[in-house]
Amino acid sequence: MAHTFLMEAGRWTLQGTWLERNGVPIPIKGRTLVGWGRDNWFTMVTKMVFPASERDEVTFQYRGHLDGGERQYTFVLQHSQLGRVEGEGWIAPESIVQRYWVLGDRQRRSGFETLHRLNDNLYYLSSGIMAGHHLISTMEATLERQANE
Repeated sequence: MAHTFLMEAGRWTLQGTWLERNGVPIPIKGRTLVGWGRDNWFTMVTKMVFPASERDEVTFQYRGHLDGGERQYTFVLQHSQLGRVEGEGWIAPESIVQRYWVLGDRQRRSGFETLHRLNDNLYYLSSGIMAGHHLISTMEATLERQANE
C-alpha cells in the first residue's frame, strides 16, 4: 500500500490533543507542508498552535533523505523547543514510524512518532517525547490531506 503522507508533496492539517505528565489534555491544531527535491531529498515543515492556551507555538523544520528503493530514511530537524535533532524513519505497509534524539542534550531527550494510514487522505498520529527513560509528553492527532489549491 502506497503512503500519501511524506511520500508525496502536499499540505496537511493536524488536529488533536497534547498531554504532559500530571497535566490535562490540551487541544492542538496545525499545518504540515511536505516537499520533494532531487535525489530523494524531502523537506517537511510543521507549525502547531494551542488555541485554548497561552503556550507558544511549536515548529518543526525537517530535511531528510530516503534511500533509493528502500523503506528507511534519515532526517535532521530544527525543533523550536528541542533544538537540533537527528532521526530515522521506517516506511511500513500500514504506518510510518520515526525515532529521533536531541543532539548535545543533557536531559537525553528523544522521541517517537507513528503515523497510521487510515486512507489516502487521513492518518492517525501518536507521538511521545522522553527525557532519559521517562515519558514527558504525548500527542494524538489526525492529519488530513488538503485539496490542491
